[in-house]
Amino acid sequence: MDKLIIKGGKPLKGEIRISGAKNAALPILAATLLAQEPVTIANVPHLQDVTTMMRLLGSMGVHLSVDDHMQISVNSSGVENFYAPYDLVKTMRASIVVLGPLLARYGKAEVSLPGGCAIGSRPVDIHIKGMKALGAEVEVENGYIKASAKKRLKGTDFLFDVVTVTGTENLIMAACLAEGQTILRNAALEPEVEDLARFLNTLGAKISGAGSDTIIIDGVEQLGGGHYTVLPDRIEAGTYLVGAAMTRGHIKIKNIDPTIMSAVLSKLREAGAEISQGDNWIELTMNQDRPKAVNIFTNPYPAFPTDMQAQMMALNTVAEGVAVVTENVFENRFMHVQELQRMGAKIELKGKSATCWGVEKLTGAPVMATDLRASASLVLAGLVADGETVVDRIYHVDRGYERIEEKLTQLGATIRRDS
Repeated sequence: MDKLIIKGGKPLKGEIRISGAKNAALPILAATLLAQEPVTIANVPHLQDVTTMMRLLGSMGVHLSVDDHMQISVNSSGVENFYAPYDLVKTMRASIVVLGPLLARYGKAEVSLPGGCAIGSRPVDIHIKGMKALGAEVEVENGYIKASAKKRLKGTDFLFDVVTVTGTENLIMAACLAEGQTILRNAALEPEVEDLARFLNTLGAKISGAGSDTIIIDGVEQLGGGHYTVLPDRIEAGTYLVGAAMTRGHIKIKNIDPTIMSAVLSKLREAGAEISQGDNWIELTMNQDRPKAVNIFTNPYPAFPTDMQAQMMALNTVAEGVAVVTENVFENRFMHVQELQRMGAKIELKGKSATCWGVEKLTGAPVMATDLRASASLVLAGLVADGETVVDRIYHVDRGYERIEEKLTQLGATIRRDS
């Protein structure tokens, strides 16, 4: 099993290019099931989750090809299987987003209940409720969501009980081919949801309001083909910026939209970072200063993202002062705390909050990744720790970070992958 071996103590310095967003690429790939004509998708990150989604689509009869620049050409005209099996879905909860497009275009879908990171409950009830509101018959049987629609789905006015990104995405896709108008209220505001809507509109969908809490979809008879470029990954960008702040470095990240990172940039400035930005770049410098501890409260976009919580906690472990990190999205997203403590971090857990007392130095140690973002926090901690840190089970990090050791090496870190 692969592991990352890190020798800490070097500030991150230099420039890197941010990859396409995993959380936009996955639903966009699923949405190609709706297209009657070929589609090409550019700026797709080379990640394990993307490979899993491609395998899933391929198992249904979708034809996919990838060029040297990770541009994926997709032709879904040969779909003949409407089944998403457990052995693929269990590794990636985002697989549930094939439910909406399968049901809308083919009138049938059988999708395993999702798996993925063990960071808390992610109920599918709201997906089922939404599909039923569009006129589908849905039941859960033997661990599978079995859905069918004898006729074309019908537009509806639907209120989400809680804000859900994948739920919003699934219903947007299902509603694209529904008869009449669908209004989604209390919809997720995430940039990745907006990116999916832009992609679908490129194919001929009629979606307005994406990026707000009310999204309106006027159903069309069919979607065509087209070319689309996935937006950059704000979580990858934030991770490298936090790494530079922790190591008292100076980096410039390119191919990133700063306007979708306001909450993270605000907290980094509060931690003492000097930040400048342009249309598609962000530059951060710490002037060799130790970061200051910052309180974090996670909530859905545009608030501070839960996917950046572990990384900011890693920063707080070596920051000046005391800070409280409060996790309001997932109830079990503190599994990195015990591993950070092995490296000398002073953290006390109480309910959904973790109090961090910053220490001057962490100490290298063998640690184990438990989920995607937890693994990133351990890599960052290794960059500032004295001695050698070995991060095991890094298949987690490979789910969401493209060539992380290569990019960190490019920034001056001493890090290598070992089997």
